[in-house]
Amino acid sequence: MMSDRPTLPPVRLPSDAELARDALGTPLLARAVRLARWAGPQTRVGAGGELVEEQLPAAAEALGLTPDDDGAAYASEAWRVAVDTGLVVVDDPQDGEGDEDGGDGGLVEAGGQLALVTGGAPQDVLALWLDALETALADATAPLLDDLADVLNEDGDLDLESLDWDPQREAEFLDGVLGNLYLLTVTEGGAGDAPVPLPALAASMIVPDDMGEPTDDILEQVSEAMMRLDDQFRVLEPIGLVEYQPVDEALMAEEGESEPVAVGDDEDVSRYGMVKLTPLGLYGVRARMLEAGVDAPAVGDLTDKGADSLLDGVAHYPEASARAETQRWLARREPLPAARELLTAAKGTDAGSPLRRLHCQQALSLVGADAEHAVREVLDDRELGGLARVWLAERGAADVPAPPESMIFWLAVDTIAAQLDAVGGGDLDELQDLVEGLTSQHTGFFDAAWRVDHPATPEVLEAMGRLHRDKRVAKEARKAAFKARSRAGA
Repeated sequence: MMSDRPTLPPVRLPSDAELARDALGTPLLARAVRLARWAGPQTRVGAGGELVEEQLPAAAEALGLTPDDDGAAYASEAWRVAVDTGLVVVDDPQDGEGDEDGGDGGLVEAGGQLALVTGGAPQDVLALWLDALETALADATAPLLDDLADVLNEDGDLDLESLDWDPQREAEFLDGVLGNLYLLTVTEGGAGDAPVPLPALAASMIVPDDMGEPTDDILEQVSEAMMRLDDQFRVLEPIGLVEYQPVDEALMAEEGESEPVAVGDDEDVSRYGMVKLTPLGLYGVRARMLEAGVDAPAVGDLTDKGADSLLDGVAHYPEASARAETQRWLARREPLPAARELLTAAKGTDAGSPLRRLHCQQALSLVGADAEHAVREVLDDRELGGLARVWLAERGAADVPAPPESMIFWLAVDTIAAQLDAVGGGDLDELQDLVEGLTSQHTGFFDAAWRVDHPATPEVLEAMGRLHRDKRVAKEARKAAFKARSRAGA
C-alpha cells in the first residue's frame, strides 16, 4: 500500500524574480559585477587570470574599499568570481606581446554574462549566481594555509600531500552539512526559519545515530568540524547562501588553543555559532541536489502537470505544502474542468489510489461550489460515489442520495487504506480513533467488511486488528482479515 515517497519534503521558495533580486544584492556577486564594469584593456592580470598584486589597490578602491590588505583580499575574491562566471574574459596574449617582466597574463574585456545583470531574465541571473556559488564553495573548501612556503615543493608547486587535504572529501563533507541544514529547514517540525546551532550541525555529521553518550574522541572531532565550518560559513555568507552568526572569538580564547571547543550545559549556545539558509540558499542547495540526482521537490513543481501527477505528487507532502501546491494548480484552471480532471485521476485500484482519492476530496474542497456538477456526475461510480456523497454532505447540498450498504463499507476500507498510506510509520493515534469510530458506528462491521471487493481489504483489516484497543474487537478484525485473504485467493 505504501507508495514511493520523495527523498525530501517540498521546499517553498520565493518567485524567480525575487530570488534574482536577492542574488544581485549579495555582496560577493555585487562586487564582482562592479569590478567587471571597472575592468578594461588596461587591467593587468597574471598568467592564471588573477589580478596582479599592483592592481589590487585600485580594484579595492573601485569597490569603495580601503586599499589595504583586507580591501585587496575582497577585491581578489570578487575578481575570481567575475572571471569564473564570465562577467569578464581574459584573453590569452599573443606571443611576445606581454610585458617584458612577464607580469601580464592576458587582455581583459567585458564578458557576455555582464549584459545579463541588467538585461537577462531572472533565470539568467540565477544561473549566474549559481556559477558564483560554485566559486565560493571552492574557496570555502580550500586548505587553510598559515604559511604558504611550508607547503611548496622544490619546484614551487603546491604539495597537497603535505597538507593532509583531500578536496573531494572536503567538498563531500560540506555538501553533507548543507544537505542536513536544508533538511532541517524544510522538514515539518524542523528548524524552519530559525537558525541552527553550529554544534548541532557539526554533530549531525560526526556522531553516529546509534551512539548514546559521545566519546571524548567524537567530541574532539565535533569541535574540529565546528571550527572548520566557522571558517567556511564566513566565506559563504557574502554570496548569500547563509545568514551566519560566527563563533564568539572570546569563547575560543577562553577554551585555549589546545582544548576542544565543547558546549557546556549552562552555555549560551549562540556563542558557538548559529546558521540558517537564506531563501536564496535554499534555492542554491536544492539546485545542486537536483543536479546530483536527489529528489528535492518544490511547491509549484506540479502546476503545469496533469491532475494525476498532482494527486500522486502531493501524496506524502505535509498538509500545508499539499494545500499550497493544489491551490497553485487550481489557480491555472477553470473550476469545473479541473474538478472533472481531478475525479478522473482519482479512479483506480492500484496501491496509491486510496490516497489519491483522499487528496482529490481535499482538492475539491478548494474548488468550492463550482465543483458540484462534476461531483454529482460520479454519484453512481463505485470508486467515487462515496467520496462524492461525503463532499456534498459536507457542503450541505440538497438531494444527496443515500449510499447503498456496499458503498458504505467500500468507502470505509478505502478511507483507512488512504490513512495508512498517509501516516506510514508515523503517528497512529488519529487513525486509531478512526478505526474505533467506524466499528462502533456499524454493528457487525467485520461480518460485512471482509466481503468488500477492494484490493486493500485484507491489509486494512489486519491493520484494524493491530490498532483497535479492545482485544475482542481486534480478534474479530484478524479473523475477518483471514477470511478476506482466503476469499481473495479463491
